[in-house]
Amino acid sequence: MTKYNRLVTCAELAPPPNLLFEIPDNGLTMPNSFSFRIMLCLLLCGCCVASGFAQTEKKDPSTQEQTQFASGVVTVIPPAPHPEETFDGPQTLQALLDAHPEIQFGGETHPNGEPHFDPRSRTLVEMAKQVILRREIFCFEFSFKPLRQIYIDVPRPDGRMQRKLVWYMVYRVRYRGGDLRPAPDTVAGVQIYKRVESVHYDSRRFFPMLALRDNVTGKAYKDRILPTAEQKIKVREQISAPLHNSVEISKVKIPYTSDPAAPGVWGVATWDDVDPNLDFVSVEVYGLTNAFQQDGEGDDAPYRRKALQLNFYRPGDTIAQTEDLIRFGVPAFQDETEQQYVLKQYGLDERLDYQWIFR
Repeated sequence: MTKYNRLVTCAELAPPPNLLFEIPDNGLTMPNSFSFRIMLCLLLCGCCVASGFAQTEKKDPSTQEQTQFASGVVTVIPPAPHPEETFDGPQTLQALLDAHPEIQFGGETHPNGEPHFDPRSRTLVEMAKQVILRREIFCFEFSFKPLRQIYIDVPRPDGRMQRKLVWYMVYRVRYRGGDLRPAPDTVAGVQIYKRVESVHYDSRRFFPMLALRDNVTGKAYKDRILPTAEQKIKVREQISAPLHNSVEISKVKIPYTSDPAAPGVWGVATWDDVDPNLDFVSVEVYGLTNAFQQDGEGDDAPYRRKALQLNFYRPGDTIAQTEDLIRFGVPAFQDETEQQYVLKQYGLDERLDYQWIFR
């Protein structure tokens, strides 16, 4: 199996044994003409199919690489800051206008509600209706090993240990710079923001929250700190670098690096009491960026944080769960009805391994 399509094996391309060869009078083993034509057609079809699979367009820029700090392969998600995330607006600061009615023009001195000298657009009232809020944004590079399961002895409130099935993900975070911030240009003594600039600092901190979401029921499992699991997971995954949980990693400075072989900072997220029947699951990673969306202002205005959603598929059951292979990406089906059903579970219009969302 590949991440997107099913590979055709040589055994599937081979015709039945009784059609492959015949024994002529001279004792030599030669393919007969009918068998040869069948075999040739099958091989050509296989080449065409394999070629078509290889040319499948990848919808996301993720890559895979090997690292000396952990065995196996990690999937690398590059940073994705966007210039439009550096500002909000224009919007009205209604809270300011309601709190200070004295800035309104009116009464005997201003019967038309207009200033004497400056244009109306330069009054505090009008400027408060056209406010653009600007900010600097950053984004980390996120790499992860396959989502897996393991049995761990977890302490109970009464002090005794309880054996539980724990889902976990080992990940790596690196700060590659590329922060975006609005860049002002002074025109006639006034600062005009028409561009953004890329900057970086010596280090940044990562304050993660990883949620495991069942896409069928919508239930989200929050990352739980399990000290007894960290060392066992580190040994199983053969991590040679320090491995931090979601609290410990927030105390570590993520240094800036442009080295593609940099070690980064390694962490692990763990979830327990997960429904064993789930099939379509996603891991949402918060804290990789400070980008957000907000509709309006005030406590009642919807506020959404930018998160990385990693999609996984678990074709298993409740029996021998640790043997189930959890695959990264949205599965592909030849039947269009089945494919649309699967896409609906993830809330997608097309097959994507991951996407950046606001939630």
